Amino acid sequence: MNFSTTLLQWFAKNGRSLPWRETSDPYAIWLSEIILQQTRIVQGQSYWERFMKLWPTVSDLARATTDEVLKAWQGLGYYSRARNLHTAAMQIVERGEFPKTHKELKTLKGVGDYTAAAIASIAFGENVAVVDGNVYRVLARYFGIDTPIDTTGGKKLFQELAQSLIPSDQPANYNQAIMDFGAIQCTPTSPHCDTCPLCETCIAFREQHIDSLPVKSKKVKQRVRHLTYIFIQHQGLTAIHQRGAGDIWQGLWELPQAEHLDSIGDGTWKEHAQLVCKDVKHVLTHQILLADLYYWTPQNQPPLPKDFIWSPTETLEDYAYPRLMEILLQAIKKD
Repeated sequence: MNFSTTLLQWFAKNGRSLPWRETSDPYAIWLSEIILQQTRIVQGQSYWERFMKLWPTVSDLARATTDEVLKAWQGLGYYSRARNLHTAAMQIVERGEFPKTHKELKTLKGVGDYTAAAIASIAFGENVAVVDGNVYRVLARYFGIDTPIDTTGGKKLFQELAQSLIPSDQPANYNQAIMDFGAIQCTPTSPHCDTCPLCETCIAFREQHIDSLPVKSKKVKQRVRHLTYIFIQHQGLTAIHQRGAGDIWQGLWELPQAEHLDSIGDGTWKEHAQLVCKDVKHVLTHQILLADLYYWTPQNQPPLPKDFIWSPTETLEDYAYPRLMEILLQAIKKD
């Protein structure tokens, strides 16, 4: 029995039951793929259900505001996904129909090779293989490939191999099978080799190279970044602003930072603000953030940069914040 057939048989018995697998609606499938980028299914499913309830069709999503979409996305992280999702919804509505091919799907904002292949194969039956982290791991181990997966040559090699293995009559099932197999059976650590139907012909298992495959040549470098936030409360109002482009958390809201007040030459807060918490750690892909939070209740409303607003404190929860800001606002509540 060959690799692909074995995978399909395994999938028939062990595949995950997921709501977006119970429909052929490309919108529902596309939405699930975007949400599950960088997100575990156990967390992502509730967000998928929320989006489908708020915006049942792509037209509904296109009519939403960016702030509404970011608010619904709050807590998932990687907020560019939400902005791209909204932009792509408007692209689809403008063209009049959902793109049906891998090539057409890649014209949508935020849709790359993997996502386009998943939608094209699952929603439209196109014979195109997906390649994600799970696929890299399964193929690297089974075929004993030590070519780094984060190189141009490695990506080409694995894409061609994946495409050669996909059965033309079952592209959707095969793609879902290999993704589930990597997530459930051939896991990154402690894979279940003792119950694996492929272990007898798996090179990594035979040669005891499981822990060293797949190979990556580059390591992500993280820089440490210190942030100082001030919760300014005056007569039931709190100062916040919406982050602009060119940095993390574009379009999300935050409290003023020390640098914002320094930019207008107001250092009064340093004399009167109380420290609430210090060095609150939040890890991003390329940055480690360490945040301090101060609480300040000035007698007179202080000047702020022009892009800030004063919001009623009781309505702060109506805005979309990055996860770090949620943690700091919770600290204020507790304090």
